[in-house]
Amino acid sequence: MSTKKSAYSCQSCGAIHFKWAGKCPDCNAWNSMVEEFPEGGGSHFTRISDDKKSTKNSSAKKIELVALTGETQEFPRIKTNIGELDRVLGGGLVQGSVVLIGGDPGIGKSTLLLQTADSLARGKNQIIYISGEESVDQIRLRAKRMNVAQDSIQLAATTNVADIVNTVKAGATPTIIIIDSIQTMFLDELSSAPGTVSQVRAAAGELTIFAKKNNITLLIVSHVTKDGQIAGPKVLEHMVDTVLYFEGEKDLHFRILRTVKNRFGAANEIGIFEMNEIGLSEVSNPSELFLTSYEHTTSGTAVFAGTSGTRPLLAEIQALVSPSFMPTPRRAVVGWGVNRLAMIIAVLNSRFGLNLFDKEVYLNVVGGLKIEETAADLAVACALISASRDIALPSSTIAVGEIGLTGEIRMVSNLEGRLKEAAKLGFKHCLIPQANEKNKNFAALKKVLPELEFSLVKHVRDLGKFFRKG
Repeated sequence: MSTKKSAYSCQSCGAIHFKWAGKCPDCNAWNSMVEEFPEGGGSHFTRISDDKKSTKNSSAKKIELVALTGETQEFPRIKTNIGELDRVLGGGLVQGSVVLIGGDPGIGKSTLLLQTADSLARGKNQIIYISGEESVDQIRLRAKRMNVAQDSIQLAATTNVADIVNTVKAGATPTIIIIDSIQTMFLDELSSAPGTVSQVRAAAGELTIFAKKNNITLLIVSHVTKDGQIAGPKVLEHMVDTVLYFEGEKDLHFRILRTVKNRFGAANEIGIFEMNEIGLSEVSNPSELFLTSYEHTTSGTAVFAGTSGTRPLLAEIQALVSPSFMPTPRRAVVGWGVNRLAMIIAVLNSRFGLNLFDKEVYLNVVGGLKIEETAADLAVACALISASRDIALPSSTIAVGEIGLTGEIRMVSNLEGRLKEAAKLGFKHCLIPQANEKNKNFAALKKVLPELEFSLVKHVRDLGKFFRKG
């Protein structure tokens, strides 16, 4: 009789249980329990706290404790010479770091990494590109189409982590290893299929430890779920140094690379790329891209002066208000939070006198951009008022400010960077919170940007004077 122990791992949250259940007790996901067991008796699932023999392990040794203050080692960076990628990474790739890149199928992850490998190879860096999804000939064909022809880029098509580690150990130590993708990699010690929680966790852990011990920069491609999250266990994002999301609509020509986590730089930074026939090209001025078709005289539009990380970014917000014959009028939002829109509609009704409860409301952030800042409240309110009254905002106007439930306009941060971006693109009029006037740098800001005219708004009721006919 076989003595091999098995366990059931949730493919949604990674929790391990020793009995099958239709619903995971930890994350409440249905039909996500998959039977998994390692070779040799199931010690992979044994908790250290439950193993009495682990405390008597003869190989255990005392660790060295050091003081918090002391000499520190600087982390050298490797420039990719792709400006938008270097911006997102915080100045370049940190030597010995692990970067995880996720995105929808066909969004351009492999294209971006192949271009990055080409740029790094031009800087005399040794690159190994491991693909578990494409053959070597397929990668060569794509490289030929993208005009990538660097001899220092070495290719391999394999999915066995042990083979990858042994191959790298046998040759010269590379500068960078690219794994495409982690969901295709597997370890022989685990009998579960590639892509399962245990395989993804173990393969990523093995590659991460090997890369850090040998001071190799590791770039890992990861699939995403239908909800847009990194596929596999959440611990995958915890064990790496940087997590990047590659976003964008397939039918649009530009892509957004966003930092979700970065141990060596700022999070929430974005880089903009444009997809063309030969690959991805950088977009140095994304604000101009998002405002290409903006019409100053059209009602229902407002320009929001936002930021993403440390980068100022202007975006056009469009609103459409139409009569509804439904008991519950529709609220459709693209690029913003539907709950936030409901709050703004309620505030405008109570504090401004704009009744939209019997109207259908549609809100869109142009260009597929996703805004999470509460500072966009004022621009959204202006777009809704403009759409409902069919009166356009004054020409060349931007709006920025957070709206509270009492209707007050709250202070926003990094106002100087927002306004400088607006002035660079030719905007002349700014709707900003009156609370920002108390900032000690506001007087100096008016001198730095004399071409801008400021309208200080304290409450949503003050917006009425900007939407009067004639």
